[in-house]
Amino acid sequence: MNTLNISINYEAYKSLSELHESDRSLCLQAEEALKSSYSPYSHFKVGTAIRLANGNTILGSNQENVAYPSGLCAERVALFTIGATFPGIDIESMAVTAHTNNFNISQPITSCGACLQVMAEFEQRQKKEIEVLFYCLNGQVLKLKGIKSLLPFVFIEDRLSD
Repeated sequence: MNTLNISINYEAYKSLSELHESDRSLCLQAEEALKSSYSPYSHFKVGTAIRLANGNTILGSNQENVAYPSGLCAERVALFTIGATFPGIDIESMAVTAHTNNFNISQPITSCGACLQVMAEFEQRQKKEIEVLFYCLNGQVLKLKGIKSLLPFVFIEDRLSD
């Protein structure tokens, strides 16, 4: 038996003001995406902004449904929009943020496993890592490169695509 260790590298910023202008702008666009969240059940709004290699930015917000599994997270709303309207255009970076009036969110929220798996599929297709920023409104920002940092045992099976 071998005991192995996985570690990740990421950057932590105290606030948006420490970020490069392009990253700051992406985080603010994710914050803007919160306005279109449909979250009458959880009251937990999530917004994402994704910058593409062609210069376009796509926004997504969580869309709930009374039949809970039928809703969709903000990240997948934006990613599937990109797949349908900008096929073949690489994703450079994305920002994710959240807000609720029910409690104080004091640290950045991260994407769920299903969203990470979809993000990994996009990385696989474009053969290039995606930079991700997790932004806490009026607070800390975490920045990392590559979905495998968050989902180290991502499901990838190249033989299925042949």
